[in-house]
Amino acid sequence: MNRHIRLPALARKAMLATLTLASATCFAQAAGYPSKPVKLVVGFAAGGPTDVVARAFADHASRALGQPFVIDNKPGANTILAAQAVASAPADGYTLLFGATNHTMIPGLYSNWVKFDAVKSFKPLCTVATSPTVLVVGPGLPVKSLADYLARARREPGRTTAGTAGVGSSGHFATEMFARANGLQLNHVPYKGAAPVVTDLMGGQLDSSFATLGSVLPQIRSGKLAALAVASAKRSPLLPDVATFAEAGGGNYSADAWYGVLAPAGVPEAVARQLERVAADFAKSAAAVEKLRGMGLDADSTCGKAFATQVEREVATYTQIAKDLDLKAE
Repeated sequence: MNRHIRLPALARKAMLATLTLASATCFAQAAGYPSKPVKLVVGFAAGGPTDVVARAFADHASRALGQPFVIDNKPGANTILAAQAVASAPADGYTLLFGATNHTMIPGLYSNWVKFDAVKSFKPLCTVATSPTVLVVGPGLPVKSLADYLARARREPGRTTAGTAGVGSSGHFATEMFARANGLQLNHVPYKGAAPVVTDLMGGQLDSSFATLGSVLPQIRSGKLAALAVASAKRSPLLPDVATFAEAGGGNYSADAWYGVLAPAGVPEAVARQLERVAADFAKSAAAVEKLRGMGLDADSTCGKAFATQVEREVATYTQIAKDLDLKAE
């Protein structure tokens, strides 16, 4: 027999008052955020692209919210040290991760000793910039278009070389994704960093590379390298005359690299919304657009659920590719 238990009127009022006080306290804490400096952890050394973008965002956020956003460079283990520091921090909005696309590659490359979940341990807030991936060729490869490149690669499977910054790098994943989408066999050539890739491309020792636009933009503009297509949903304002892969016949292929802000899972929703607004405003500001374009980046803000969905999708994609290629970076 079910019985409804009715609390005395006084008890009900006391419970309601307690709940109201708790809600008001939570709102007040969020409304007063931030009341002290915020730490922005970056998994790369000072001076690199991620660090430079993070510092520009930190300056904007400091002015917008009235508290310092302090950069904490914590390089090492392919950004795992930085991500671990944020995942284990209190979820109060005072320790944030300024990450990049490689965050979503961690689960596929490192499985035995990573102590956090790239998806569940974080709340993605907003991207603030993207770096399109562009297929570039050097003078050693006699092709003039993406159609020529595809025809050559299909005619001679495994001969066309594609250089990347290393096994398991974003360029490696981008190369493999393109090859799979178009039924190609490319000859992957891993280097130790992006600079020697560009050098060998210009010298004719390497045929091609799927590179972030910022790393090759000066060489494209000077004519030392040729851009065949941009791996974005739309053309880059920095290379308006270069078609997307879809426009050039390369299929629905996209490999933008993102830079963005993530918080520890469990951060108060009101704090998350406040940080999302600041990040979105940063990406829309004229100063940010100008600074980012100078680095070969596009200002972009994908926030909240859309960003979280993107992270989940990328983790699944890169983990499957790593499994298929038996890639491990333990």
